[in-house]
Amino acid sequence: MHRISHEMYATVFSVVYLGLMTNALLIVGCLPLLVVLLTTDTALSWPLVALATPLSTPAVAAAFAVFSAYSSDPGVGVVRTFARSWAAVFRRAATLGTMGAAALVVLGMDGRAAWGRPTGTWAVPVLATLGVLVVATTMLGLVALAEVPRARLRDVLRACLALGVRRWYLTLGSLFVLALLLTLLTAKPAIALGLATAPLLYVVWANGRYSLRPVLPVEREAPTPA
Repeated sequence: MHRISHEMYATVFSVVYLGLMTNALLIVGCLPLLVVLLTTDTALSWPLVALATPLSTPAVAAAFAVFSAYSSDPGVGVVRTFARSWAAVFRRAATLGTMGAAALVVLGMDGRAAWGRPTGTWAVPVLATLGVLVVATTMLGLVALAEVPRARLRDVLRACLALGVRRWYLTLGSLFVLALLLTLLTAKPAIALGLATAPLLYVVWANGRYSLRPVLPVEREAPTPA
C-alpha cells in the first residue's frame, strides 16, 4: 500500500478548514436572514425576508472572494480574506441585494394580482421568467463584486444579465444548486449550515466566474464550471 504523503494530508485539512470556516462566517454574516428563514413561515414573513436579504448579500460576496483567493493561494487566511472582502463590497453588495429583493417583491405582487385572471395565462409565466433572471443576475453580480469590488453596479448588472443569458446552462446549474441549498436549509438546517453551504456556494461561484470570464481581469485561470 502506498503511504499517504504529508502534502495530501495538508491539502485535505486545508479544504476541510476552508469549508467549515466559511460556513461559520456565513452564519454570522447572514444571521438576520437565517433567523427569519428558520423561525417563521416565509409565506407569511416574506416582507422580513426581503428586508433581511440585503444584509446577507455582502457575506455571500465575501465567501465568493474567499473561494477566489483560495484558488490562487491555498494558504490564504480565510477569516482575514472574508473580513476584508466583506468591508470592501458591503455597500455595493447590499445595494445589489436591495435592488434584487425589491424587484422580486414587485414581480411577486404582480404575479399574485394576475393569478386567476385571463391575463394571468401569459403574465404569470413572463413574471416568473423575470424573477429567475433577477435571481441569476443578482448572484452573478455578487460573483463579479467578489472579483472586482470597485466595479460600478451599472456595469455589473449589464454584464451579468448578458452573460447569464448567454451561458444559460451554467446559470440554470447554479440556480438548481441554490434551490438545493434552500431545500436543505429548510429540511436539515444543521447539515446545511454546518457542512453543505460552502461546497454548494463554491459550485455557484465556479459557474459564475466561468460565465463572467470575458469581462473579468485576466489575473488567474478561471475555474472549470461544476
